[in-house]
Amino acid sequence: MLKQIFTQLANQRHDDQLGKAYRDLIHREARMGGQLFGPVPNNVRREFFCLDEHTWVWHEEWTDRNGERQIITTRYDVRPSGILKAQNNHHYQQVSEEEAEHLLEAARQYLARADKDIYHVT
Repeated sequence: MLKQIFTQLANQRHDDQLGKAYRDLIHREARMGGQLFGPVPNNVRREFFCLDEHTWVWHEEWTDRNGERQIITTRYDVRPSGILKAQNNHHYQQVSEEEAEHLLEAARQYLARADKDIYHVT
């Protein structure tokens, strides 16, 4: 019985470490992705990242001129029939061909930079 408990604790600790490593990599990628289109201004949080094989996320937070915190999160779902996007948890809508091309270029840049700067793949 005691051996089972220790085994379960060791497995849980390992799973926790893997989860933390995954989250840390996503955060590094998100920060890197937020810089793809230029420097991020002070007091702005900008992230762009690949959540899974079908989902890309653009997230930006800033304080407007009135001192109000603004947040926009855009989620892109890549499907065989096209790309859908939703902003701030609203309904999904099909993106234009031009926006799809911009997302494709951003994804290419993101993957190339992540390989080089985070995973050190040449």
